[in-house]
Amino acid sequence: MIKVLFICHGNICRSPMAEFVLKDMVHKRGLSARFVIDSAATSTEEIGNGVHHGTRRKLGEMGVPCGDHRAVQMRRSDYGKYDYLIGMDAWNIRNMRRILGEDPEKKVYRLLDFAEHPRDIEDPWYTGNFDVTYEDIVEGCQAFLKAVL
Repeated sequence: MIKVLFICHGNICRSPMAEFVLKDMVHKRGLSARFVIDSAATSTEEIGNGVHHGTRRKLGEMGVPCGDHRAVQMRRSDYGKYDYLIGMDAWNIRNMRRILGEDPEKKVYRLLDFAEHPRDIEDPWYTGNFDVTYEDIVEGCQAFLKAVL
């Protein structure tokens, strides 16, 4: 079983988008039973809030279901529960390390670290561009699957 936790600042835009994109990809490949996929925030600002309307709209356009997700904050104990703790940008990684402490098993990554051109995924909360965010997340999820399968 491959256990993945996607992390962003508030857990309403990028990390739930990555969660549902990867769930959709593994479902379409018949691999759902081999994965546990979830998402969380580094902050407490959006705890309990649903998926941002821009993320929900983009996922709907692409035929990716997103359910009734509610934002939660990542915890230090998540380090023991997941094989991969995947942030969206360098700021997320800094905050993840603050929460988690050490990373002796090398579980902490940015999503696009798996891609051919590693980089941050910009936060659509600020950019308003959910299309670019979606494209980057698809690229990262495809590269992640290639790396782990």
